[in-house]
Amino acid sequence: MNAIISASELADALRSERPPVLLDVRWQLSTAAASGQPFDGRAAYASGHIPGAVFADLDRELASAPGPRGRHPLPDLDVFGAAMRRAGVSAGTPVVAYDGGIGWAAARAWWLLRWTGHPDVRVLDGGLPAWDGPLETEAPDPAAGDFVPKPAEGAVLDADGAAALARSGVLLDARAGERYRGEVEPIDRVGGHIPGALSAPTSDNVDADGRFRPAAELRARFGALGATRDVPVGVYCGSGVSAAHEVLALEVAGVPAALYVGSWSEWSSDSERPVAVGPEPQ
Repeated sequence: MNAIISASELADALRSERPPVLLDVRWQLSTAAASGQPFDGRAAYASGHIPGAVFADLDRELASAPGPRGRHPLPDLDVFGAAMRRAGVSAGTPVVAYDGGIGWAAARAWWLLRWTGHPDVRVLDGGLPAWDGPLETEAPDPAAGDFVPKPAEGAVLDADGAAALARSGVLLDARAGERYRGEVEPIDRVGGHIPGALSAPTSDNVDADGRFRPAAELRARFGALGATRDVPVGVYCGSGVSAAHEVLALEVAGVPAALYVGSWSEWSSDSERPVAVGPEPQ
């Protein structure tokens, strides 16, 4: 099953006898929008969303509170499971997640559901801007689902696992190149990267319209970095959100990958962890 779905395919699926549960996961990394006010995903949802979509709060339902494990650590599974059931998610119900277009937040929802055992989850390619159908402002009241999260083994890396994978396999850093090189660090304690990690910015996974590049292009991109089906692959970013997008891109390319959820926000907060700077993995 393809991990992404086009807007036209979604429209057809919503008219089918087995329509998917829709998750609206609008969220922004920046603490403030252009107006100077913090971005409010719930308000954006209330102003217009794809008919039938239920809002999923990334900060409160798809992550737990910031702390030593990073800015977006894994959510409490009881909280996450309850949120998914409230949205109508059942084990046998297809799910489609979308966001405002960048794809990071929707990919986080996709990754969490896949990690916890849901077999049929996709991301709307291009997000809400790709949707040319009607919008609604009324929040639906779906029948409760029965989904119970059951995490898979091997799909999540901790700091030690990420450090080891950087030496024994391929560890990709999904942040912007300047953050990887340590030239700037707008959020975390120090700039740089995990020693041995390779720079692979998430922005290169998509075209100018924010849609994923064809699978063959993604396969070539990751293959040039040594990330293939034949080696263990892991991904990290700043806090485990944009890295989920990279895991999704790797899935489109046919390459399974683990996610270091704590990512640089966890790694860099520990002064005893080594930090590499510059363009080379070291």
